[in-house]
Amino acid sequence: MVRFRLGIPRRRAREPGARMAPARAAPSPRSRGSGTRPGPRSDPTSKTRFSASGRSSCTLVRPVESSAGMPSPKPDLKTVGKPERRVDSVKLATGRGTFVDDIALPGLLFARILHSPHAHARITRIDASQARAIPGVACVLTHHDVPRVAYTTAGQGWPEPSPYDAFMLDEKVRFVGDRVAVVAADDPELAQRACDAIKVDYQVLPAVLDPERAMVRGAPVIHDEPDATGIKDPARNLAAEIAAQVGDVAKGFAEAEHVLEQTYRVPYVQQSSIEPHVTITWLDEDNRLMVRTSTQVPFHVRRIIAPLLGIPIRRIRVIKPRIGGGFGGKQEILIEDLCGMLTLRTGRPVRLEYTREEELTAARTRHPQIVTVKSGVKDGRFTALEMRVIENTGAYGTHALTVMSVTGNRALSLYRCPNVRYEARAVYTNLAVAGAFRGYGCPQGFFALESHVDEVAASLGEDPLEFRRRNHVQEGDDQPIAEVLGEGKEGFKQIIRSCGLPQAIQLGAKAIGWKDRAKKKRAGNGPVRRGVGMAIVCQASGIPGVDMGAASIKMNEDGSFNLLMGATDIGTGSDTMFCQIAAESLGVPVEKIIPYSSDTDMTPFDPGAYASSTTYIS
Repeated sequence: MVRFRLGIPRRRAREPGARMAPARAAPSPRSRGSGTRPGPRSDPTSKTRFSASGRSSCTLVRPVESSAGMPSPKPDLKTVGKPERRVDSVKLATGRGTFVDDIALPGLLFARILHSPHAHARITRIDASQARAIPGVACVLTHHDVPRVAYTTAGQGWPEPSPYDAFMLDEKVRFVGDRVAVVAADDPELAQRACDAIKVDYQVLPAVLDPERAMVRGAPVIHDEPDATGIKDPARNLAAEIAAQVGDVAKGFAEAEHVLEQTYRVPYVQQSSIEPHVTITWLDEDNRLMVRTSTQVPFHVRRIIAPLLGIPIRRIRVIKPRIGGGFGGKQEILIEDLCGMLTLRTGRPVRLEYTREEELTAARTRHPQIVTVKSGVKDGRFTALEMRVIENTGAYGTHALTVMSVTGNRALSLYRCPNVRYEARAVYTNLAVAGAFRGYGCPQGFFALESHVDEVAASLGEDPLEFRRRNHVQEGDDQPIAEVLGEGKEGFKQIIRSCGLPQAIQLGAKAIGWKDRAKKKRAGNGPVRRGVGMAIVCQASGIPGVDMGAASIKMNEDGSFNLLMGATDIGTGSDTMFCQIAAESLGVPVEKIIPYSSDTDMTPFDPGAYASSTTYIS
């Protein structure tokens, strides 16, 4: 595996031999929704086009050794690298107040959302009078009752590279499960009864469920609202579009002795965290909105819901307790805005939690992709590589541009090739909304590319392991396609400072008996079969120019320390790890470190837990 880390260098002495890539100044910022933006100018054969919302910035990269090449912990370390009981283990084991739902507030209301039964429709009439008349119903909100503010639900750093194509409640619904209204009542059953009492008349519109058909002129237009911004081409249902190239791809294919083109499909997958999305909101003694929510991005939650609720950021405090799983699905602002609005309207605490059915219909999924890979090979080496992606973003474009940027950025950086082209389109359909999911576009790209490499090797009569050994990137190589492609913004020069692929391939081949695979008995002819295969991948940690981390520490009278961290522990144990680091630095036992994490009033800013970056960045 190749592993490289991206981020803003920390203010600390560099270890001997460490090298820094020069800072790269990006072009001036452009307005949301403009057409294209230029790529880096250092290579006249490289070019890139972006078409979606986004901004330019100055970024730095700090290449880091792979885990295989990093030194072992120093033997004189007292806590770092040593076994340590998790700081939250007793609370988790005994069931003490740990998760969002583990608090009881007086006067708590229970909220339920009325979801659309149609894939595409316009609300022509909505009557909530019967629902409001039910005793115990405290509030009913429809699109007539809330401000119309365009935003994105993607929990990304501002300015988000996702289109502003969503509204708190809208007169148009775009997938089965879209929001229609929200109710708060004295108990959950009463809230559901009130939802059922809302009368809605729909003008059902033609729906488009296939991304390839959605791009055809004359297909139903999903986002025809004039106040949405950052959409590449609403008339063709294009949320975003990318084209990037290195070298002369046409020449590379012309020189090839062997050309192969295949198409691969990656389906919907849902995160299915044990804990569903859940939020509790209330007003404190200073009339500030408290938001206790299951999220990976507490600071983004605060920033995004403030304009939706019509209140300043300073009037909102977001608290993240323990999280029962995220996997990218909670890098999204799904229910915090509705819950907060209900509290502001009623003055009472409100609890809103998705059911498992709602998680599967109204939450987020992996982006399905149709990936076409074309390769040219001469003398057993790539002369050209081309990848074309059609990404189904569903009804809204959350994370659409950045996910497909990562698909090409990572996959096409895996093999040496002088001529590379990547084209991708994120397409709206009237299906469930896709978003962040573990790997964030990498699994789709590597599934297609590595399947293709197997087929190339087979067509050449070569061992797929040896073909990969000959073609994969090596230490010291740069990443030209990553430089011109970037991740939702302009890229920068990247150099592989270490590469563990040769060792990984050698060890993996030995472990699975690769040389003797032909002798291994295959399972019969049923639908489930057993075989031997291989694939290689690379992954990065963090997003350059976006990710940052901070912590502060306070000494108490008894020699203990309060450690305030913006980082979000989503079950990975990062709170414990940071306590170990602090204890090591201060020369005290871990039990003298008292951690506080992810409270927007108390802890420093942190963009959240995503991109496998918490240990490295925060």
